[in-house]
Amino acid sequence: MDSFFKRKNISLSLKVYFIDAMGAMAYGLFASLLVGTILNTIGGQLNIAFLTDVLWPVAQEGTGAAMAVAIAYALKAPDLVMFSSTIVGIASYKLGGPMGTFIATIFAVEMGKMISKETKLDIILTPSLTILVGVIISTFLGPSINYIMVTLGNIIMAATTRTPFIMSIIVSVIVGLVLTSPMSSAALCMMLSLSGLAGGAATIGCCAQMVGFAAISYKDNNFENTMAIGIGSSMFQMPNIVKNWKVLIPPTLSAAIIAPIGTILFKMENTPLGSGMGTSGLVGQIGTYNAMLESRGGGEILMAILLLHIVLPIAISLITYKIMMKKGYIAKGDLTLKN
Repeated sequence: MDSFFKRKNISLSLKVYFIDAMGAMAYGLFASLLVGTILNTIGGQLNIAFLTDVLWPVAQEGTGAAMAVAIAYALKAPDLVMFSSTIVGIASYKLGGPMGTFIATIFAVEMGKMISKETKLDIILTPSLTILVGVIISTFLGPSINYIMVTLGNIIMAATTRTPFIMSIIVSVIVGLVLTSPMSSAALCMMLSLSGLAGGAATIGCCAQMVGFAAISYKDNNFENTMAIGIGSSMFQMPNIVKNWKVLIPPTLSAAIIAPIGTILFKMENTPLGSGMGTSGLVGQIGTYNAMLESRGGGEILMAILLLHIVLPIAISLITYKIMMKKGYIAKGDLTLKN
């Protein structure tokens, strides 16, 4: 069996499924629904009907297929399996949401890989098995999976509303750390349908990691690397975190301090689309703006975003970083990115 799995390029590994596949799923999400959100926002502000009435619905409908293809690509699926995963993605996203898509696609792709090129009827059997497995799992397990994830998300959001001080810290720190890790905070927040105050706290945690790491590492890196962290991903700092875990303290402490301020005083909110993105492509800020626009003025929202997503993370992270440098916990060069 081991030799068969090796020949079929199947690796029963948590890393493959929960880091590689989930990370790729986030790329599929970004390339469809998140980009669609950005363009829809632009269209709404500038009254461009093509972006809001044509492109946005298509981006929504294509999300499942994009996520499934991304997962199949990460699992090194053969061509027929990868192409067939589009149908799996459409069905699983409709019936089971993001988590349902994740699970159904993994099973469908791995089963498709097993039969791929094993018979002369490959062009019929491989896509048939891939689609059947994915759609069957989507039909019978998808609704339950989606219900569990949405319920868990609702519990987190309700707890954040009732006890905003403690829960905002917990949500902000955890989601921020997930963003910096090889896992995907965007996929996590989408799976939980995390919105409202909990979504706002999650966004603050992500921004604190990205902007905070960019601020404290700017002397160790060039402008391009600093920007890659600030509006790309703090995950670039993972090798340095492994070498000296203490470099994680300034942005994480920043997230814990800012989250209650943002939740209690500013009532910051976000959508599931933007809550796990931070400042990556400014998707978190666009999501925040869209989520709060009905209850708040645009200028007020932008000032809150600037303060809580940019200014405070920079200030708190830099102060903490300088204190830790004086104490000898962090040294110059600890945050240098290797090109």
